[in-house]
Amino acid sequence: MSVKILRGQLTSAEQTHTLGKRLGERLQAGDVVCLYGALGAGKTTLTQGIAAGLGVATWVNSPTFIFVTEHEGRVPLYHVDAYRLPVNDRDAARDIGLEELIGGAGVCVIEWAERVALLLPPERLDVRLEHTAEGRAATVEGFGERWVRLIEELSVSSGEQHTAQGG
Repeated sequence: MSVKILRGQLTSAEQTHTLGKRLGERLQAGDVVCLYGALGAGKTTLTQGIAAGLGVATWVNSPTFIFVTEHEGRVPLYHVDAYRLPVNDRDAARDIGLEELIGGAGVCVIEWAERVALLLPPERLDVRLEHTAEGRAATVEGFGERWVRLIEELSVSSGEQHTAQGG
């Protein structure tokens, strides 16, 4: 499977939102975007940008206590917060409908995706956000040909790109 990685520095919440918006403009039904990062790293800000890129008109915030929120846009946005789910618990994920959302009729964005790692599809987009002295470091990693092409369309001016081919 092909893998493409894009790395860059985001110096403000606005840049994080803009990255999300640029992603959202390119997403389509069935896409899965997995978000990783510590509390306050910018996962919800990135999701708000994705929502803007999908044409979502409603406010997007973290669905921590309800697990999943759906927003109508060009295609539906399923915003999942797995923070309170037991790690890799298929029954808990099934209870919130995660299996139906992944690869479904909308775009599925999963915050704290590491908590449902065993349920993630092999072809997906992973976005890792980390706090740095300059703001946030973003690593966008695409698994599969569609994601390689999508990452090639993106640019983070201060980032460096690496491509790897793997099995």
